Amino acid sequence: MAVMLRNLRSLLLLAGMTLLALPLTAQSGTPLPDVPEATKRFSETQGCVEPTEDMRKNHMKMMLHKRDQTMHEGIRTPQHSLEECINCHVPGDDSGKIVRIDSKDHFCASCHSYAGVTIDCFECHADRPVKKTEFHPLVAKPSPHHAEATSTGPVTTGTLEILAEEGKLQ
Repeated sequence: MAVMLRNLRSLLLLAGMTLLALPLTAQSGTPLPDVPEATKRFSETQGCVEPTEDMRKNHMKMMLHKRDQTMHEGIRTPQHSLEECINCHVPGDDSGKIVRIDSKDHFCASCHSYAGVTIDCFECHADRPVKKTEFHPLVAKPSPHHAEATSTGPVTTGTLEILAEEGKLQ
């Protein structure tokens, strides 16, 4: 009986040590997702709108904040917009290859499928780059979202907030 009890303790100790080691072996043996390179740059001096580590950690917070500014406050700028993310990170017509969200080559899908996160953005938004809308001067004028610069320089969130407060934004 004592031998059997000692063997049971040894077996439990071995099982416990194995369970403790599993996260370490799983972590070191799991390959990271293959994230495609961006196809464009945000500016000449900056690759992305924010540092890579910050985007990896906080991109959803930025997108939700941008959504609130756009939908609730009417502020539309390229900074942190989903359209601009897609235009920089997803290959489109210009590259000769159109990549859709169901492809492993899609920038968003590469990490979201790895993390097991469902993406519902593209039920409404385009999952591939879209060309800028061209407006005929007699038919319509571009919205602030399509205007990339004013006579004094780039449109900033601060500028749009001030114009909105002054009631000068259409």
